[in-house]
Amino acid sequence: MDQTVNRISAKDFINKVLAGVALGIVVGLIPNAILGELFKALTPYHPIFATLNSVVVGIQFTVPVLVGVLIGMQFKLNPIQTVIVGTAAFVGSGAAIFKENAWVLTGIGDLINTMITASIAVLLILWIKDRLGSLTIILLPIIAGGIAGFIGIILLPYVKLITSSLGQLINSFTTLQPIVMCLLIAISFSILIVSPISTVAISMAIGISGLASGAANLGVAAAACMLVVGTVRVNKAGVPIAVFLGAMKMMMPNLLKYPIIALPIALTAAVTGVAGSLMGIQGTKESAGFGFSGLVGPINAFKFMEGNAMMNLLLLILVYFVIPFVSAFIFHYLFTKVFKLYDSDVFKFQTESEDK
Repeated sequence: MDQTVNRISAKDFINKVLAGVALGIVVGLIPNAILGELFKALTPYHPIFATLNSVVVGIQFTVPVLVGVLIGMQFKLNPIQTVIVGTAAFVGSGAAIFKENAWVLTGIGDLINTMITASIAVLLILWIKDRLGSLTIILLPIIAGGIAGFIGIILLPYVKLITSSLGQLINSFTTLQPIVMCLLIAISFSILIVSPISTVAISMAIGISGLASGAANLGVAAAACMLVVGTVRVNKAGVPIAVFLGAMKMMMPNLLKYPIIALPIALTAAVTGVAGSLMGIQGTKESAGFGFSGLVGPINAFKFMEGNAMMNLLLLILVYFVIPFVSAFIFHYLFTKVFKLYDSDVFKFQTESEDK
């Protein structure tokens, strides 16, 4: 443990935290992203699907714990230390709040604060090391878990200001001309979906709807398409499939390490957002921020469309899949082969073990 502490740098520490977050998000969000909407649609036909839906939603609620545990594993903590990081991360995430004499789950909480709380817990554990001796099992959860969780709760309202401030900025775009509005909102959400910020939380906070909601979904969809194009040749099949199904946040370490990947993502989103504006793609505050994950965006956009149903379906396929994928391929080709701004390896998903 001493050697691990001595040789770890700030950069390595951050990379380990991000790697844990990326893996935790995939594990926790993929089941609901793939099956959630399907189970909802089938619920009227048999109550078993309502139960199955509650299962995948329940798995999603465990994201803060999963993130904390997987961050702990990145630092090769022992089982007790690892679960302490997980419990502290859950408390600091704000996923559960005490309301009207009951604990209420509010979602997956604030991912940024989850990361901060887990990091504090890890630092405390690495600092304490083996000093507690036989009392470790009693005192370590209290000291490391309790202190980290307490600090996380104290920080939570201030960290949430990051989300609210970004929400206010994005909300200001809604006062602009429709095409400009859709372009800016699509770009914003395409970057946010690869960051620790929750696109769904921002959408709900500012009540985004109509063309703005459609642009938000198209931005998320464009990010997914660009990341699929970028990852497909430099990773095993599981990575682009996971990204396509909604786990774009697993690429957070790549965005931090190689900020240049924000360029093709943003440009793909810009083209897709403008196309969505011209086609009148809309949505609601509840559907914004999902992209085509679970087909939430396309299904809600379809409800606002008039005219021939088959033609509307073709338009949705065009704007949600064809345009972003074609744009992503063109930009990726230009930036890797023509302008040589980056190498395809910037999209390689790496766990800590692979880094070594």
